[in-house]
Amino acid sequence: MTTTVHPGDALSRRQKLIYVLVLGLLTALGPFTIDLYLPAFPIIEQEMGITATAVQLTLTATTIGFAAGQLVVGPFSDKFGRRMPLILATALHVGASIGAAMSTDITMLGVFRVLQGIGAAGGGVVAMAMIRDLFAGYRLVKMLSYMSLVNGMAPILAPVIGSQLLGIMDWPGIFWFLAGYGALVVLATSVFIIETLPREKRHSDGVRVADRYKAVFSDRIFVGTLFVGGFNFAALFTYLSASTFLFQNTFAFTPQQYGFLFAVNSLGVVSGVQIASRIMRHTGPQWVIAWATVAQVAAAVAMVVFDQLGFGLWGVMVPLWFFICATGFMFPSVQVMGLARNGKQAGTAASLLGAVTFGFAGLITPVVGFVGVTTSTPMGLIMGSCSLLAMVALWVIVRPRTVPKL
Repeated sequence: MTTTVHPGDALSRRQKLIYVLVLGLLTALGPFTIDLYLPAFPIIEQEMGITATAVQLTLTATTIGFAAGQLVVGPFSDKFGRRMPLILATALHVGASIGAAMSTDITMLGVFRVLQGIGAAGGGVVAMAMIRDLFAGYRLVKMLSYMSLVNGMAPILAPVIGSQLLGIMDWPGIFWFLAGYGALVVLATSVFIIETLPREKRHSDGVRVADRYKAVFSDRIFVGTLFVGGFNFAALFTYLSASTFLFQNTFAFTPQQYGFLFAVNSLGVVSGVQIASRIMRHTGPQWVIAWATVAQVAAAVAMVVFDQLGFGLWGVMVPLWFFICATGFMFPSVQVMGLARNGKQAGTAASLLGAVTFGFAGLITPVVGFVGVTTSTPMGLIMGSCSLLAMVALWVIVRPRTVPKL
């Protein structure tokens, strides 16, 4: 006779599939909100008569809103349950998407982009907390790998979809699309997702938000994981924010060709996530991260060297693919290492992971705009520096040999 140790063990195969699909939609909402309009950057720059840096600041506004929103939604979901904060936050996202679509100047667009980020925050953080509510051990690794696959592919695939949308509509249509996506998520959550945090398990017994933050910040491994995840996402966002100008302006890609490039790179993310989830059956996530950061630094160095040697487009695309593949290895490993030991405050831990990763991404975007991207060298240098800092955080703060087995 088997005993159900965790609630997710009792779910049927069909129920698990529904959770993967709906929670995947939730997880993808944030990256889609941030990245879907990347191919429209040159168009917005031209139509509004503003600089490339001003357009990139709207990306920063979204990531900062997304980071700040998670710091609120995560602890809120630990105290009051998962479903209601999720539905309310996503409803805010729908309203903000409509406002962004109707924006007439860059300031108005920036304000609604912040609100969009705050509203989208519920999807990622609560989805991760729900999975931690339901699963543990290798089942947790497996489910988080599915979410990591979505989380890793969404920033890559979003510009692909955005570029295709620009072929049939103007740039405000992208935000109308996001409003429809958010409405679909609210409906799917209302119909298919039940509350995963029962009332008796909620932290409504006088435990303060500050105490929950103190609990996770007292975990050295978790703190180190925050820096590793943050620098990894900053490297990815360097690519996302720089590549639209590099490939469309320098290499004369059309929006559709640029989207195809993202589709090719998405294969790297898929490969990395899936291979990492299988490796973690036998190897700790910290060792996956250790090798992935080495691969990232090597790929970034190759990108800079090939550019200086005049290798042209292929000198950028080949090492870039391997860098993105290594990023795919990082996603599930960071999430598993961050959440595995924080089941009692899963919402708070997930919110911090999300807030720090997107916060770092938001901070790096203006740096990319300031440096400028006319060749791949600045992009490669910034990406490589971020990966090197992630490597330092792993070995100095996390200390791989001290990480306990799952």
